[in-house]
Amino acid sequence: MDSNYSNSVVLITGGTGSFGGALTNHLLKMGAAEIRIFSRDEKKQEDMRIAYGNNALKFYVGDVREFQSINDAIRGVDYVFHAAALKQVPSCEFYPMQAVNTNIIGADNVMRASSNNNVKRCVVLSTDKAVYPINAMGISKSMMEKLMIARSREAGALLCGTRYGNVMASRGSVIPLFLKQILEKRPITLTDPNMTRFLMSLEDSVELVMHCFESSTPGDIYVQKSPAATMGDLAIAMMEIFSCNVPIQLIGTRHGEKLYETLVSREEMSRVVEEPSYFRIPSDNRDLNYGKYFVDGNITVNETQDYTSHNTKRLNVKEIKEILFKLDLIKGALLG
Repeated sequence: MDSNYSNSVVLITGGTGSFGGALTNHLLKMGAAEIRIFSRDEKKQEDMRIAYGNNALKFYVGDVREFQSINDAIRGVDYVFHAAALKQVPSCEFYPMQAVNTNIIGADNVMRASSNNNVKRCVVLSTDKAVYPINAMGISKSMMEKLMIARSREAGALLCGTRYGNVMASRGSVIPLFLKQILEKRPITLTDPNMTRFLMSLEDSVELVMHCFESSTPGDIYVQKSPAATMGDLAIAMMEIFSCNVPIQLIGTRHGEKLYETLVSREEMSRVVEEPSYFRIPSDNRDLNYGKYFVDGNITVNETQDYTSHNTKRLNVKEIKEILFKLDLIKGALLG
């Protein structure tokens, strides 16, 4: 973002969601002149308007699926953060065209509108489910990444992206569900105790997006190095925090779920640029004239492995509790 943040106009698609709220708080602290909240839920917009009471926030009702509505909202904007998406894996499995319309066509609308309106930089948010995708949500997000990389080769807004795992305590995630079940003294519903997931806080997700925003070249995808936990250990940690010994009910893997998630594929790891806290996955900027890139002599093949929630740092129950204690959701529940 410009060194003079007070002159910047920023738009957040899906701005009423958990990430949108966290990013809004961050941008207000940075002194953005105007933050446009773009979403199709006017009730959440009204709640956000009342909660913030800040004239720097402007609210635009619209849908990324409709090009004209996002194109109108982006006029005069310097920077775009694209967070609007369908994220619920089972829902996308049952309604895959809805995932296509929002996560692929909607994302392309945002990127086209950004380039049409001379936006300086547009960051699109992706997910670990886009790597080796087996479900409709992951496939749609993988296609969004491919669109971003393809469009980044054109003149216009600088396009880049982030990819991250589960954001702890975000809407629809497992921690609020476990908490509700514990407080109501009902069984914790667990799909598979050996299932692993990356764990990130909302603050981590904002830091990742801002690092990508400040550091990217066109077509880059940034990934934060994150720890992971088994769902069984997460459930135990939650019960220990609240001194509650409710039973665990195994319900089996839901539609489209994996045993573990991957943040960087094996193919990407062979060319990744490693930073202390992040992986930068650069765009492959060769054109289709592959003959130009042939080199005589031996070809060196780098043996690499992918970066998954099974082979990253594994948190134990004590370590999970330490990070859960930092969450506002858990602190509020403990205070009653």
